[in-house]
Amino acid sequence: MDYFIVKWLHILSATIIFGTGIGTAFFMFTANRARNLPHIHFTMRYVVIADWIFTAPPVVFQFISGLYLVHAGGYHLTDAWITEGLILYGFAGACWLPVVWMQIKMRDMAVTALSKGQNLPDRYWTYNRWWIILGSLAFPTVTLIFWLMVSKNG
Repeated sequence: MDYFIVKWLHILSATIIFGTGIGTAFFMFTANRARNLPHIHFTMRYVVIADWIFTAPPVVFQFISGLYLVHAGGYHLTDAWITEGLILYGFAGACWLPVVWMQIKMRDMAVTALSKGQNLPDRYWTYNRWWIILGSLAFPTVTLIFWLMVSKNG
């Protein structure tokens, strides 16, 4: 029974991570495309909050529950689909961590620009380009992880 509860929570947390990522990416992308500073400020504030509430805890839970499921399910970390999933998980994390850092910096730049009545600095737009690049790498990676976990084929 514990196995199925943990498996359900594992799937639920993966869904929360993916859904939050798609949602925050959509709102951040559209806010930045509009180049409306109050809109960017508002969006960046809540994107950072959403990442800390809805992404960070499930990311940690994913790793812990995944290891539990491997052990309880009688699998081995050396099974190809698990090894590949862990490598992809690490790659997605390597994309996500700088994105979180950039989002915080971008939020702070938006706060400063809005409070001083200035335009966003060029550095903001450089971070935005890297945010798009890293997100464009991370999202397909996460979909591959979903496929590996469902198909158990690597």
